[in-house]
Parts: sequence; C-alpha cells; structure tokens
Amino acid sequence: MSAIPPYATTGQRLWHYTFRVICGLIFFFLIAPIVVVIPLSFNAEDFFTFTPKMLALDPEGYSLKHYRDFFTNTDWQAALWNSVRIAPMATLLSVSFGTLAAIGLSQSHVPFRRAIMAVLISPMIVPLIISAAGMYFFYSRIGLQGSYWGVVLAHAVLGIPFVIITVTATLVGFDRSLTRAAANMGAGPIRTFFQVQMPLILPGVISGALFAFITSFDEVVVVLFVGSAQQKTLPWQMFIGLREQISPTILAVATVLVVFSIALLTVLELLRRRSERLRGMSPS
Repeated sequence: MSAIPPYATTGQRLWHYTFRVICGLIFFFLIAPIVVVIPLSFNAEDFFTFTPKMLALDPEGYSLKHYRDFFTNTDWQAALWNSVRIAPMATLLSVSFGTLAAIGLSQSHVPFRRAIMAVLISPMIVPLIISAAGMYFFYSRIGLQGSYWGVVLAHAVLGIPFVIITVTATLVGFDRSLTRAAANMGAGPIRTFFQVQMPLILPGVISGALFAFITSFDEVVVVLFVGSAQQKTLPWQMFIGLREQISPTILAVATVLVVFSIALLTVLELLRRRSERLRGMSPS
C-alpha cells in the first residue's frame, strides 16, 4: 500500500482512505459466502444455519461428522474418484493441444491466425449451456455420449482456451533469437523445443494447466449433458445433493474445494512471479 505524499490535498487524502474502504467492502462482499460456508461445515446438527450452540461458541455445537460422511460415503467417494480420473487426463490433453496451438499462432507467418485464435478460445466466450447442448448432439452421433472419453474430451475443449491465453502471454517476452541460435548449433526442432523453449515458457504452461484442471474439476453443466451415471463427478454429486437430498455434507465438500482452490491459486501466483523474474520484469 503506497503512502500518502506529504503534499497531498485534503480531497486527495479523503479519496485515499475512501478508496480503500470501498475496496475492503467489495472484498468482503466477494468472500462473504466462503466466510459463511466454512464455519457451517463444522455444524454438529444437520442444518444449514448457525445453531444457538455455534453462536455461543459451545464446543458441542461443532463436529467433524460431515467431513467423516464425505470421506466414508460411497457415493461421495465414487464422485471424487471420477473427478480425479477425468480432470488430470483432460488437463493433459488441454496442455498438449493448447501449448502447440499457442506456439503455432505466435508465428507471424501463420495465415488467418487471429481468426483461428478466436475459434480456439470461443469455448470461453460462448455460454456453457450452448456448448454443452452442441456437444450432446455431436457426441450422440459419433458414439461418445455417456462415455469416459467423451467427458474427458469435452473438458479438454473447455480447458484449451486457458492454456492458449497463458502460454501466448508467456511467449510475448520470449527471445526468438534463442531458437535460431539452437538451430544454428545443429539442434532439431524437437530438441530446441524441449531444451530451449519449453523451460522458458514452463511457468505459462503450468499456469494454463492449473486453470484447465480447475475448470475440469469444478465443471458440472457439460458433464450433465455428455456424461452418464458412471461419470458422476464431484460437482454433479453436489448438484444432486442440493436438488434431491439436502445434506450438510455439501458444505464440507465445498470447504475442501475452497482450500484446494486456494492452494492452486497460491501456486499460480508463485509461478507468475517466477515468470516475471525470468523475463526481467521484476528486480526481486
């Protein structure tokens, strides 16, 4: 936070503090649902509200039973296992195709690269329900409807735009003379990519992979259209829990996902800072 300069006027000082109060209120508004969900996940009763014992901070009002239900219930564990099976494979495909597409589209001699880029990132722009409906009709015709690979490919399509954007941003500061120097030294295109280019763009690739993983792990609309009961993921199970059987276990699952997301975002921030240091954008 920057300090107020000594020559600031009264109006500037007032705006300085008012602006920070506004930012604080916006921040609280954004995290308020999380602030409510996390304590409720420790509720000893099967309620979605704070009980008198919880408000009185009575230890008897708090319990880990909802977390035990999540880790012991077969339905929740099957959904978690499906998410763990689907998300990494979708992330691998997203990173492979997205990285290659970003490198190819970063070449100035590629024709219609702006149009191609627009098509590739369109899943990020088009409403998800439209993409899901389109995938449903397409998969029904080619026999992928309700299959494991159908869900994986659908999630890969949703993750590719994130990989393309992050890798393209990393390539902006990439010194292409390094690849030309490697070619002059006799290195082939594949060796140049893995030993020269890939180490420098790796922070962007990993950032895109994390975004693609989060997108796949948290996605529920597409899997409802293209998946079957055998591909019931964790968000799908949470949706069922809200629609059919109101269970506070959903709050425990939500808390676990929040902690998991915070860990991934922390990794993203560390990678961003490393990328800036590698490109000489930050002195620290």
